[in-house]
Amino acid sequence: MTLDADLHRMTANQLAAGLKRKAFSAVELCEASIARIEALDPHINAVVVRDFERARTEARMADDAIAKDRAGPLAGIPMTVKESFDLRGHPTTWGFEIHRDHRAREDAFAVQRIKSAGAVVLGKTNVPPALADWQSDNPIYGRTNNPHALTHSAGGSSGGSAAAIAMGFSALELGSDIGGSVRVPAAFCGVYGHKTSYRIISHLGHSPGGLEPAAPLLAVVGPLARSPADLAMLLDVVAAPDPEDFHNKLILPRARHGSLRSFRVFILDHHPVAQADQEILTAIDRLADDLAREGATVSRRSSLLPDINVTWRTYQAMLHTIITRGQTDPNARQPISSHDWLGHLDMQLRIRRQWADFFRHFDIVLAPAFGTPAFPHTSEPDWRKRPLMINGEPGNFGSQLGWAGIATVANLPSTAIPLGVNAHGLPLACQAIGPFLEDHTCLAFAGMAGREVVAPKIAG
Repeated sequence: MTLDADLHRMTANQLAAGLKRKAFSAVELCEASIARIEALDPHINAVVVRDFERARTEARMADDAIAKDRAGPLAGIPMTVKESFDLRGHPTTWGFEIHRDHRAREDAFAVQRIKSAGAVVLGKTNVPPALADWQSDNPIYGRTNNPHALTHSAGGSSGGSAAAIAMGFSALELGSDIGGSVRVPAAFCGVYGHKTSYRIISHLGHSPGGLEPAAPLLAVVGPLARSPADLAMLLDVVAAPDPEDFHNKLILPRARHGSLRSFRVFILDHHPVAQADQEILTAIDRLADDLAREGATVSRRSSLLPDINVTWRTYQAMLHTIITRGQTDPNARQPISSHDWLGHLDMQLRIRRQWADFFRHFDIVLAPAFGTPAFPHTSEPDWRKRPLMINGEPGNFGSQLGWAGIATVANLPSTAIPLGVNAHGLPLACQAIGPFLEDHTCLAFAGMAGREVVAPKIAG
């Protein structure tokens, strides 16, 4: 097989090993990635900002560093980053026409870190406007298709990110998540994605059109890849104190356990507002049975579980306040008072403390990442009118935020884990939620419990 034929099946760690033993060069790997994007991305529309010439230069630098035994941990690895991150010399539009002519003066802080580690950044991947949809479609770059079914959504807002990983256009990707924007695309495209603990990765350079707002509450930066080990590889590079923060040190704990039999797993498969299709729940049940056979402790009831209804109401209020900042529509839902906002922060703190107590008795919570597999493309802008079939019946589209919000409002890490495909070839998935700052516990669990990524048929 040629390098290009193998590329979409190889993990970043496998590519790093091949580069180290000189099985191929970073330049060869870069050229194979570029050729693959040029040949196959017209079907997908994932890599919408291309930086190929600079990538070729970075690949030559990586080869030189490898030859001199000075290579960083990502040396020569082909990467893409979500369009919402600044990439020097390119627009950061977030899907808004008003920012079409913007050009970033420097790379986002997280992008600087991956480049310093030797990564070869090929370009940026597609998003929805304002990063506010589970489809990646905007008036500047168009629509991204799901590699497993071109008529279906690749997810959002990191939809181009997940599609690029699934297609083997790149081996690692930087995304972001406030409403499942890493986890849902990863689930839809059948790859791994990690929502990090809040504030462990800087948001500097992750804003539209060169604006410099304060880092938003709830929102995080997170990696996508073809294996949990790859997620950990990238996380270790980008997790660092914000250079503008007063914190000057960050040490993430090691994973709690090294074998499945040691994990205490809680199954959270019911939600007061968010439905889940039976095929998603069945896939989670199969995983739970496998875990029990391996000796893990699997539970479905606990008095320690925080009130999910309170969690939902708090998350919904905070998310709406954050994403409608600056709105001018007098007919839209109006902003809350500062006192109401402080009340939500108080409740968020109580929820966080409840989860901290819960995770003294459990290690992982398994829940749907989204209630269905990838849904067909829709042009309906109003979420209240969008169709979403759940168990053969129309379901509520917007309430699917409930699954994402469980981890988000509590600032917890969560890894989207592929669980194979259904009869129609669409990926199935769940999320594994862990204790605050214990991202490596989520990743280690995913590495032991997850399934191998199924390459899309179109990927060859």
